[in-house]
Parts: sequence; C-alpha cells; structure tokens
Amino acid sequence: MSLAPPPDPAQRRIVAVLSLVQVIGGVGNGAGLAVGALLVKDVSGSSGWSGMAVVMLTLGAAAFTMPLSSIAARTGRRPALALGWLFGASGAGVVMLGAEVESLPILLAGLLLFGASTAANLQSRFAAVDRAAPGQVGLALSLVVWSTTVGAVIGPNLTGPGASVADAVGLPDLAGPMLFSAAGFTLAGLLTVALLRPDPLVHAPGAVPAARGVRAALPHVRGRTATAILAIAASHAVMVSVMALTPVHMKDHGASLNVIGLTISLHIAGMFALSPLIGVLSDRWGADRTILLGQSILLVATFVAGTSGESELQITLGLTILGIGWSASVIAGAAMLTKTLEPADRPVVQGFSDLSMNLAGAVGGLLAGIVVALSGFGTLNAAAAVLTVPVIALVLSGRRVAASVA
Repeated sequence: MSLAPPPDPAQRRIVAVLSLVQVIGGVGNGAGLAVGALLVKDVSGSSGWSGMAVVMLTLGAAAFTMPLSSIAARTGRRPALALGWLFGASGAGVVMLGAEVESLPILLAGLLLFGASTAANLQSRFAAVDRAAPGQVGLALSLVVWSTTVGAVIGPNLTGPGASVADAVGLPDLAGPMLFSAAGFTLAGLLTVALLRPDPLVHAPGAVPAARGVRAALPHVRGRTATAILAIAASHAVMVSVMALTPVHMKDHGASLNVIGLTISLHIAGMFALSPLIGVLSDRWGADRTILLGQSILLVATFVAGTSGESELQITLGLTILGIGWSASVIAGAAMLTKTLEPADRPVVQGFSDLSMNLAGAVGGLLAGIVVALSGFGTLNAAAAVLTVPVIALVLSGRRVAASVA
C-alpha cells in the first residue's frame, strides 16, 4: 500500500509545498496552543477566564474562514492562505503586547487575530485535494494534515525555551512562545506566496464559483454533505472542550510547564501523526466507517481523561487518544465532504464546514470553563462524550438508507 502522492507533477509540488508550510506554521500553532489558556489565567487572575483562550482562537478562525474562502474562490488559494498566516503573525504580536501591559482585552484581541492561522491551516488540507484524483482524496488531504505533526509537536515544547527568550527581551515568561509563533507564521505566509505555484484552485478542474458566502453554501448542506459537516463540527467541539481546560486542570494539580507542554505535544501528535493511515483507511474502507471509528475512539478518550484525577500519566494518555479520535473523524469527514461536491462548489461549502467547525469549538471552549468551574473536569468529559451520539446516529442512518437503495 503506497502512501506516495499522486503522480501528477503539479499535484506533487502542491502537496510538498503545503506540507512544508504546515510544518513551519505548526510550530507557531503548537506554541500558542500550549500557553494561551495559561496567559489568560495569569493576566485575568482567574481560572474561570482560561477557557476564553481557546474560545477566542476558534472564534478568530471562524471569523476568517469565510473571508479567506471568498478570496480563494475569487483569486486562488495562494493569496488566501498567505493572508491567513500573516494575520496570525500579527495576532501573536498583539498577544505579546497584551501580556506585557497585563491587559486582558488586548490579550483576547490578539488571540482572535491569532486564530487566522488556524483558518489557514485548515484550508490548506482542502487546497491539497483541489487537483487530487477521486480515489486519492483522503490520502492527499491526510498527507498535508500529517505534516503539521512535526511543527505542532515541537511547538508546545518551546514553552521552556520560550521563557528563556522572553527573559532576554523583557517579556513575561509565558509570552515567550508567541515569539516563535510570530516568526513561524510570517515565514509560512512568505513561503506560500513564493512557492505555491501553480495555484491549486485556479488551475483545478471545474469553474471557480461566482457565488460566495454562507448563503451560497446552504443549498448544498444536505444528505452526506450535512453528515460530513456535523461529524467534523461535533468532533472538533469534543476535542476543543476537553483540550482547552487540560493545561489548567494539570497546573491546578501541580504539573510543571514542561509536563503540560509534553501532554499537549502528545495530544497534537495523536491528532496528526496517524493521518496518512487514516486517509488511506477512509479511501479504502469508506469515510462513514472511519467516522464511526473516530467517534468510538473519542468515547474512550473522554472516559480515560475524565477519570484521570491527579494522574499525569492517565491525563496524557487520554489526551493522546482524544487526538486520534479527532483525526479519524475530521479527516474522514473532510474526505466525505469533498467527494459529495462538484469542484465548482467546493470552496464555499468547505469554508462553511470550517466555519461550523470553529464555531462549535468556540462554544465548546466557552462552556468548558463554566462546566469545570461548577462541576469539575470529569463532568466536562462526560458532557463532551454526549456529542458523539448524534454523529453516530446520523452516519448509521445514512448507511441504512444507502443499503436499502442498493
């Protein structure tokens, strides 16, 4: 079973460039992800506010998703992705300013801008399949997702070195990793402009759509397309809600920053490291079955994490499994979404899917802080597990309908 990209030279180059950019941008995303909640807690003085870090990051990603999709539909993927990375770099700079002056509004505004990098990261996976052969959609998509592993795993482990760099330049220790984020996002944007040629969308088969925005996407949200969007959004909500409060949960139980960084790194490795295998599984076994596998893994993860108590080993294991469940669900969901759409309709519906995904994550992160403050980390995991139920029901219903038609 080959994991090589398809033989088309242009597609090979596109996947290679997107993979390189994902590695570099992943460093920035991973570094920011590890310290965002801790920065908000430090500046606000309250654990109750810590969930707002992921809320602002995901709201920022949601806010930039449709504008970047519209830019892609109008002028191509290259300018859209580059702008996303560069806005993320400016967000990292604003976060550092907020930490330095101890201003929560400035800090939250910076995290909102930082979220543009997530929008670019997510849309890169769809750029990888604009020219992909139908039988290799899952593989092409997953190769770009997998490449995020390298940078994203390194990023959280820059928490310690980042503190040293911060001391040297006179910033608060927790703001140090944002220096790496700003540099990584800037380089990712510049490389996208310089190297992503040919533009995958401009040269993709099928006309570029004239209609843009949410209204243009809604008529296509039905059947398997709707199932794919729900699977992606609900799985992201489960992952974000649990992950968002894990650093705070661990720190409250005495875990060091290095241990917290390692836990987030392994969680991110779970999200991305197995993605090529999941992509092949989706292509060969079927996206619906792979989504069901992902939902089952998410249920296991929330049980392990929710019953971890003060065990650093168990919470790390739970977060790693959580990442794997997210990966199976989101990659298979994105592959299903792409295969159900005509090329001309893909950018706007993919953008709507990412918008739904990020809004679901924002709501999950917002409610996570409230649930933990009122009832604890275990209750949060139990509540997150409930979100798998409608996804499982809809996928099984779709399989029954397909079987009856056949």
